[in-house]
Amino acid sequence: MTGRDPQEPGRTATPLELLFDLTFVVAVGTAASQVAEMLADGHVGAAAAAFAPAMFAIVLAWINYSWFASAFGTDDWLDRALTMVQMIGVVVLSLGLPALFHSVERGERLELRVIVAGYVVMRLAMMAQWSRVARESPPYRRAALANICWTALAQIGWVALCLARPPLAATLAAFAALAVLELLVPVLSQGGAGGTPWHPHHVAERYGLFAIITLGEGVVGTVASSGELLGGADGTHWTGDAVAVVVAGVGLTFGMWWVYFTVPFGEILAHRRRRGYLFGYGHMPLYAAVAGTGAGLHVAGLSLEHHAKTGDVAVVLFLALPTGLYLLTVHLLRALLLSSWSRFHLLLTPLTLVIPLAAVLMALAGAGVAACLLVVMLAPFVPVLAHEITDHRRRRELHATRLDSAT
Repeated sequence: MTGRDPQEPGRTATPLELLFDLTFVVAVGTAASQVAEMLADGHVGAAAAAFAPAMFAIVLAWINYSWFASAFGTDDWLDRALTMVQMIGVVVLSLGLPALFHSVERGERLELRVIVAGYVVMRLAMMAQWSRVARESPPYRRAALANICWTALAQIGWVALCLARPPLAATLAAFAALAVLELLVPVLSQGGAGGTPWHPHHVAERYGLFAIITLGEGVVGTVASSGELLGGADGTHWTGDAVAVVVAGVGLTFGMWWVYFTVPFGEILAHRRRRGYLFGYGHMPLYAAVAGTGAGLHVAGLSLEHHAKTGDVAVVLFLALPTGLYLLTVHLLRALLLSSWSRFHLLLTPLTLVIPLAAVLMALAGAGVAACLLVVMLAPFVPVLAHEITDHRRRRELHATRLDSAT
């Protein structure tokens, strides 16, 4: 475990990494389902208070493994065995998510014991991985030992929090402090994400694959939304609402996918390696927004089935807000990674956010939920259309320049 070549040509995700990602399908799906049910019952504040730490725990666990695997993944028998241990930890974390949501809903102490138990399992395996680096890779020995120390300190803090079980407000404050420590571990141990030999295109591919996993919640939310809207025993009597939900859900998921992959994150990281930390943790609100969009679609379906206690305006907000946050995060990430924000993007960003706002205004004016969902669906296609037009123009200009050079 001496470190992978950060310039290795043709580096792609391994089958082991793809298998590891599958465990997070359950975790993200559980969090989205739980928050959708709480929102449908009208517990908006509690839903947000539980969803934020849940997604933080899920995404942070995935990030820690993925960056390590990009730098040191050997795919030998011991690496596979320790990865399996981490997968067990992810499953344990997923099993603890319902208890977390229910404890916040009841206003009791934050129930983190099962989640922390899963984290301890994952972290013990990760510390074993770092110990291999310390033994077998002298250039990264100091960074590996520092990672072990800071990771162990963070786990002691989490365990102490679970044992003390202070009131909800104090628990949330302690959670925030420990979360900051977790985010600082790469800086404290490696001087930022550039301290290990991670591969820029491999990391970008891994993040894109995880984006696809979280986008899958949009499809799940669509199916959950339209299930009871198919009238009749045989499920063939589709209503207008059912058609609108299916079109809006699949269209929104497809548009969000298209928006993400218009940004060449791999090329950006290859030329701006020092922005790795910003890229890595800047995706956390993006993934949360994607999962929130799937939950919003689920709430919309519950509302159309008359199973939700919230009004139409709130239902549209539950979809419009995460959609707007997602689009804004993609634009911000691109601008911050490139350290530039062109006039084109200065105009495009507010124009994109106008669409979800228009859907909310339509709901306030009395428009039906199904129609508002279709309007929200259009939001990601504004930057997609703008990108395709400008990209086509750039390709045409480049072709013309090459023809001039040839003559």
